[in-house]
Amino acid sequence: MVTAFRIAPLGRAVLNVVLPPRCAVCGVTIEDEGALCAGCWSSIRFLAPPECACCGYPFEYVVPERTLCAACTRRQPEFDRARAVFAYEESSRGLILAFKHADRTHDAPAFGRWLARAGHELLLDADLIVPVPLHRWRLFRRRYNQAALLAQSLGRISENQVVVDLLVRHRHTRTQGRMSRTARIRNVRGAFSVRDKWQESLRGRRVLLVDDVLTTGATAEACARALKRAGAVAVDVLALSRVVRPRH
Repeated sequence: MVTAFRIAPLGRAVLNVVLPPRCAVCGVTIEDEGALCAGCWSSIRFLAPPECACCGYPFEYVVPERTLCAACTRRQPEFDRARAVFAYEESSRGLILAFKHADRTHDAPAFGRWLARAGHELLLDADLIVPVPLHRWRLFRRRYNQAALLAQSLGRISENQVVVDLLVRHRHTRTQGRMSRTARIRNVRGAFSVRDKWQESLRGRRVLLVDDVLTTGATAEACARALKRAGAVAVDVLALSRVVRPRH
């Protein structure tokens, strides 16, 4: 009798012959599904310390622990901490856009592993993992919420509880791609709330909010504000990528 744990590797091997894994960026054949070729891996700027103790903005030089960037020194964000896997740049943009708009949902398990490494500290403190929600009409058109796929993959790896429907986006906000920070803040103000059925479960808990891209932080802050008003004691943010603009 062939055991299940022997069948799975055999099945994957056969599948890899028929449909060989390809680099998630450039499409060349590689060994493992959801991975990158050496060239694309080296072109992506993966983020790591030294970084702002609050928002995770990368510093170009070594700094003492708990150092804040200029923006967080001026104003503490609504969330407590934020971290991201890599910088959203020309070399990584295609990776995000394919996952978000081109049905590359099979990349989610690999992205979950990347998130688990980048957010190790945050996961240790988290009671719940919650994705940034899409409005129901956008979810209907796209057919899946990329943040929810990331959260579910991360939850399977970390064994943290994932609640995909805890937050609701009850206002259909405009796409924010070309908006300024001020416009983004106005666009998402009051757009999120906690579903009634999760109100009691949320009280006193620490939430890890998951999204695909952290740009200005306006959406993450709007979600964090809604979560804290409903009783969460802390909200950390973990994103697959983040925009890194020069700060003076």
